[in-house]
Amino acid sequence: MTRELSVWLFANHVGTLTLIDGRMSFCYLAAWLQHPRAMALSASLPLQAEPFDDRQTRPFFAGLLPEGQMRRLLAKQFQVSNQNDFVLLDHLGGECAGAVSLLAPGQTLAAPSLGDKVQWLSDDELVAILDELPHRPMLAGKDGLRLSLAGAQDKLPVVFDGARIGLPLNGTPSSHILKPAIPTLEDSVTNEAFCMALAKAMQLNSATATRHQVQGRHFLLVERYDRSTDAQGRRQRIHQEDFCQALGVVPEMKYQNEGGPDLPQCFELVRRATRPSAPQTLRLLDCIIFNALIGNHDAHAKNFSLLYLQNATGSAAVLAPFYDLLSTAIYPTLTQKMAMKIGSKYKFSEVQARHWEQFAESVRLSRAQAKKRILELASSLPAAARKLQSDPQQGFAGNVLVERITDLIEQRCALTVRRLTANNDAN
Repeated sequence: MTRELSVWLFANHVGTLTLIDGRMSFCYLAAWLQHPRAMALSASLPLQAEPFDDRQTRPFFAGLLPEGQMRRLLAKQFQVSNQNDFVLLDHLGGECAGAVSLLAPGQTLAAPSLGDKVQWLSDDELVAILDELPHRPMLAGKDGLRLSLAGAQDKLPVVFDGARIGLPLNGTPSSHILKPAIPTLEDSVTNEAFCMALAKAMQLNSATATRHQVQGRHFLLVERYDRSTDAQGRRQRIHQEDFCQALGVVPEMKYQNEGGPDLPQCFELVRRATRPSAPQTLRLLDCIIFNALIGNHDAHAKNFSLLYLQNATGSAAVLAPFYDLLSTAIYPTLTQKMAMKIGSKYKFSEVQARHWEQFAESVRLSRAQAKKRILELASSLPAAARKLQSDPQQGFAGNVLVERITDLIEQRCALTVRRLTANNDAN
């Protein structure tokens, strides 16, 4: 039995996703290949007439879907195997990360309009959704909703107009990602909000995240960097893909110790995909250092993305704003292993000066350049964290968890400066 889904990029029908005997393939349309502004869906799916087989196709398309327990619940909701990417995309693929939409053959993607269809939510309705998400990810099966986001954490694409939160219906682009508190982690909303704001304070390009609450329930709203508004006020999609998709790595192998991408592969991707690549490479370096110093051990390859910006000649890739910044190291129940090694070490406590040097060499940066930047960030980050913590407008003052994060940052920065400035690396 053969099944098909039409793959759309922006407002263009660009190809067909096919399922035959349980295996997927993807093929670009001849008309798209001849289009003057044709662009590839992914760095791992270059423009070509020949179809891509299941091994080539699956990393990008499976990478659009939720993972872990969310995926299992979705499969149960739709009464399919949780390995069935195609059917899950059929149910969820209307509003994905980037500018990709998957529609039934013959359907047409609705053009952006000022009259986007949004179901605005009352406070009671919003609380009901927060209660429902752990059991019904993406509100799967709700009429008019076909929403998908990668990752293992509960989240939901929504529209936020500054006052109201609503559900985007019938292919309407969302503007924000709603992230409820993680039940197993103390005050995860404040943790992520603080780390994201700290990245901005350090002049790193990060997504904008704000804390909200409704009837005592806390959640985060993250402004989508893969959405924009045109001169007429219509919301538009911007294409993006995470590093696993771009490198052709399936989402279940996102961690380095499971065979997933390592830092050299990530840096090489940025050099290959972006022009000019030097500023993007240095931005990635900053984020690697920042994640290590704040204790974000879950910074795997799906937590970095390429953003494809349209220009006069087509599109140009840049490193996307940073997202999912969370100090996981403050939670004793979570692993102390980093998602990707620095040098030969997974544990930050074991990272000596020579491991930073190994890292620099492996990603083709000079040791002196890397050391200078590590010391700059490690020297300035504690003061920036304390300033952010004490700013009354930010609302972090007196928060016990933020105090723990700031203490951890001070300890890690002091240790890093001490190790990198010691006359002799004893280890």
